[in-house]
Amino acid sequence: MKKTEQRTALTILTLTVCLLVSACTDNEDYLWQGYVEGDFVYVSSPLGGQLEEVNVKKGQQVTANQTLFTLERKYEKAGIDEAYENLDKAISDLANKRKGSRPSEIASIKARLKKAKAAESLAATDYKRRADLYRSRTISEEERDKSRSDYQQATQQVNQISSELVTATLGARSDEINAAESAVDAAKARLAQARWNYDQKEQLAPRSGIIFDTIRYKGEWVPAGNPVLSILPPENRKVKFYVPEPIVGEFSLGEELLLNYDGLKEPIKIKLNYISPKSEYTPPVIYSSQSRAKLVFMLEAYPALNDALRLKPGQPVDVSRDIKYFGHNAGIIDTIKSFFRGKNG
Repeated sequence: MKKTEQRTALTILTLTVCLLVSACTDNEDYLWQGYVEGDFVYVSSPLGGQLEEVNVKKGQQVTANQTLFTLERKYEKAGIDEAYENLDKAISDLANKRKGSRPSEIASIKARLKKAKAAESLAATDYKRRADLYRSRTISEEERDKSRSDYQQATQQVNQISSELVTATLGARSDEINAAESAVDAAKARLAQARWNYDQKEQLAPRSGIIFDTIRYKGEWVPAGNPVLSILPPENRKVKFYVPEPIVGEFSLGEELLLNYDGLKEPIKIKLNYISPKSEYTPPVIYSSQSRAKLVFMLEAYPALNDALRLKPGQPVDVSRDIKYFGHNAGIIDTIKSFFRGKNG
């Protein structure tokens, strides 16, 4: 290579470096680095048990109310059967108290009442005859009084059995019926609790989304409240990016911005929904050496649902207000490449 060509190449290389540095410096106020983050929905059962079946796989798309996993629940099934039996027993006891005595018992009381009425009729006839005999002084006063006493006793017997018959047809007392009704309500509550316990051993998807991770596997014992898998709904994907302190005041909630990442042909729109009130010395993840040792603020933005599925948690992204800032450096490099191709040609 001739000295002239060497000097030319060195000059171009120097200009390239200067342009790149200048471009990075100029873009600091217009292009901001960030990353994609997901708010995961962890699905667990409030009851512990052995994991019997996992119905989904990692990376699978699920819809709300789709069955995700099932824990062993023989004990809960036995609890439901027992609760049903107790409820049937309580309902039968209440019905028995409401309808009163059995037909055979009522028939027995009616027979006794018929016999008592016959005895009363006989005692009434005897008392009337003896009263006539007493007026004619044929019998003594004691005999008449004894006959009247027998008649009164027979009448009381009729009244007593009549009351028993009324009571038997009315059923149990109100306090006994109230107690039986309370027993039925308690049995229904125990059945509802048993059903709830049984249902909790089978968990459904609370939201639509992708199965991001499976934490437990078939056959494992899962303690109560421990997640078995996680779901990432599309609406839970967001973008976190960092802007320098001097320009954070220029942003407003609801503002539309543009997002770009490697391999994306056209930037997508995101809407700003959060501006951190607290400054940070550096972002937690450094994607640019120029971001170090600077005071920055974290901002969050959400894409539209149809664009959210294109974002992957942890993915580095660039955010800007104007599409022209995304291709600035690439344009310079392309220009230099074209220059060298022209020289070589």
